[in-house]
Amino acid sequence: MSVAYLNGAYLPLADARISPLDRGFLFADGIYEVAAVIDGKLVDSASHLARLERSTSAIGIRLPLPLAEIEAVQKELVVRNGLSEGLVYLQVTRGADRTRDFIAPEGLAPTLFLFVQAKPFLDVPAVRDGIAVATMPDLRWARRDIKSVGLLAQAMAKQAARAAGAQEAWMVEDGFVTEGASSTAFILTDDGIVTRPYSQAVLAGCTGAALAALAEESGIAVVRRAFTVAEAMGAKEAFITSASTLCQSVVRIDGQTIGDGTPGPVAMRLRQLYIDFARKTAV
Repeated sequence: MSVAYLNGAYLPLADARISPLDRGFLFADGIYEVAAVIDGKLVDSASHLARLERSTSAIGIRLPLPLAEIEAVQKELVVRNGLSEGLVYLQVTRGADRTRDFIAPEGLAPTLFLFVQAKPFLDVPAVRDGIAVATMPDLRWARRDIKSVGLLAQAMAKQAARAAGAQEAWMVEDGFVTEGASSTAFILTDDGIVTRPYSQAVLAGCTGAALAALAEESGIAVVRRAFTVAEAMGAKEAFITSASTLCQSVVRIDGQTIGDGTPGPVAMRLRQLYIDFARKTAV
């Protein structure tokens, strides 16, 4: 039986109940985070918690617990669920109000909800075979640096990508790739690995940031600039990063083969570097 955490209590996930008047449900007025678990430990926890704090601060939600206590809850859920490999999902909303008003009353108690998901990602077919992506118009709001629970555009993009035979969607704006629907997009050129610079136009991916740092430490240049779909199709390699995939090679974009159609050596090397980093620093 899966154990979750809701507003101070550990309880069976099936018994977790959140008010239908919760602003996360009515307004998507909330923030979420997803942390990977490897060998029963949290991966890159400090980065995820720092981003949680940045996002909640940006929309004016106060965290109901200090970051150290939130991390302790995550660890406790991993233990209670016997989770060895998978994800910890965390969501904090502004809370539930008696009336549906765009302006929340002062002093509203936030809702904090966490649960775990067993999910293999160290040894899966997508690592060996690579994945396909489909490009989609970027229909999201302007503050993509905030990890909002408002994910309708991403969900629609992923559904369209699946219909096109792809496993991820790359969002495109003004001809340039912004990021994946739930990942950071990279390509490999003669200049090094290329990815978008941080701004309000993209989410600062924790896995992507760590992987970029590892690349530089190993002598691989990191170029932060926008790239077009055409440039990506002509790249030596392409890959995505996220907490739930770590680093996966992209072997097709809109049906066109990238490189020789197999996972590239640079992406595979970076994936192993990240896994080694994750195991060494996990808490």
